[in-house]
Amino acid sequence: MPQNNYPKLHNAMWPGLVGKKSMGGAEADLGLDEMLNLTAKAEVNGVRFDGVDIFLNNPHTAIDISDDGIKALADKIRSKGLVIGSVVAPVWFFGNAMGDAAKRAGWVDCVRKSIRIAAKLRELGARPYGIVRIDTAAGVTDWDKDPKGNTKLIAQTFREAGKIAKDHGERLAAEGEICWGGMHSWKYMLQTLEETDMPKVVGFQADMAHTLLYTLGYNAPTAHRIVPKNFHWEPEAFHQAMKKMTAALRPWTFDFHVAQNDATVKGSGDHEKTGKHCTVTDVNGKLNIGRDAGYWLRDGDGKVTKKTKHICWDGCMFPNETMQKQQTWNDILAAMIQVRENHGWVG
Repeated sequence: MPQNNYPKLHNAMWPGLVGKKSMGGAEADLGLDEMLNLTAKAEVNGVRFDGVDIFLNNPHTAIDISDDGIKALADKIRSKGLVIGSVVAPVWFFGNAMGDAAKRAGWVDCVRKSIRIAAKLRELGARPYGIVRIDTAAGVTDWDKDPKGNTKLIAQTFREAGKIAKDHGERLAAEGEICWGGMHSWKYMLQTLEETDMPKVVGFQADMAHTLLYTLGYNAPTAHRIVPKNFHWEPEAFHQAMKKMTAALRPWTFDFHVAQNDATVKGSGDHEKTGKHCTVTDVNGKLNIGRDAGYWLRDGDGKVTKKTKHICWDGCMFPNETMQKQQTWNDILAAMIQVRENHGWVG
């Protein structure tokens, strides 16, 4: 029987929407109720998911949801035996963090609304921990036109949102993903956080799939690649690369996503060469999930940091046929349990 009870184990709700019909994809959305049911039914040796992280966008949750609607949402999720952790601000639909004044204002307003929902869920007792997730919502090529100036603009925008978060007792975490300007390499992500300079309020969300691509230097200068040029997944080279990257970004890390990746990049347009999550059992996955989560959940001396009270599985853009199989979520839960047994604690 598993021994550790922290960090708590969460499932993400946004894979029901990301890449689906409401966001330009071919397959039908999976509604919040269906995603909650699949999560609540998952079980491995008597262990279940503790909660969910949610996406504040229709058709799951409207960004302008009323107070009564927030209470109904909290009641719905708690009725499944789940709590709420982190929430995703849908900034891409409202502006970006380095555009003109109107775009930056739209971005901040979206984060403000997301903070309101997050804080209300916490007041209702449905959300005991978690952050508000953000990113720049800006393209890499646009950022490249003025790296220094755009980083300053992003930091200014992040600080404005950070002040709102602080006033409401919330924290913001920027998800490191190679398709978003100012966040598209581990060095640029670090520069953005340092320029923002709100280490207790504005931090980093480490996703195992996306940060794996940081080591390979996609969308960034050659100097940002950490693994050797002729890298064939040699264990020692991988270990040294992960140590270097996590030593830089771990001090800023507020939130953590368990995930798998095959180390290839896909996408176009706004998603300029981004990584695609793999299923937990994908034979092409490059991560040893139970082991490699430790690069983020343990410090440089190998001690469990206890900085994140919950961890969340993130697996976007899986086919609906895969997502609607209960075994998919049981397999994911099994991997999450292994992460907690390897790098968790009793609390």
